[in-house]
Amino acid sequence: MNARQVAASGAKPAAKSRKEPPRAWQRMLSGRRLDLLNPSPFDIEIEDIAHGLARVARWNGQTRGAHAFSVAQHSVVVETLTARLTPGIDAAGRLTALLHDAPEYVIGDMISPFKAALGLDYKAFEARLEAAVHVRFGLPAKPPAVLKTAIKKADMICAYFEAVRLAGFAPDEAQKFFGAPPAGFDADVDPWATDVAQARYLARFAELIREM
Repeated sequence: MNARQVAASGAKPAAKSRKEPPRAWQRMLSGRRLDLLNPSPFDIEIEDIAHGLARVARWNGQTRGAHAFSVAQHSVVVETLTARLTPGIDAAGRLTALLHDAPEYVIGDMISPFKAALGLDYKAFEARLEAAVHVRFGLPAKPPAVLKTAIKKADMICAYFEAVRLAGFAPDEAQKFFGAPPAGFDADVDPWATDVAQARYLARFAELIREM
């Protein structure tokens, strides 16, 4: 039946099927609804970040101990190491270090080999989310290169100790992937319980915000 015949018969034309676009937002426990494709700083809350990171396991959970080694605990350790590597660093720089893995409260802690397989699109997505987090808490969307380098070095030092003490790596194997830590450096990577990791992450954030 063509359009003219449909009109003459009084029948209603069949409705066109409309496919809804896939959902690209996540509802947080705070009630915020974060658009993952276009994240807004106004939809980011530190309580959501701390809650999520305390429940995301480093090394896909393949670590020794009664508790997973969380991204929240890793972030607290990296912030301490960054300060040690960068004498005179201000509170904003230390907060940047504490938040260096903040996007993982949404996307999880993908291991490096998987990130490499996903390629540049993943990195661009992560960068947009990181920029929104920084703006939300009064930091530059893109940290200075010197600070990023220091945070990355602290990240690798922490990863070395995690690898050797928690993830079953031999020291020489860990050095191959993460480098040898500087002489005299150490990191406490005894895993905290989830509630402890969340509380300590929030407490450190509050201290740094007060200093800023």
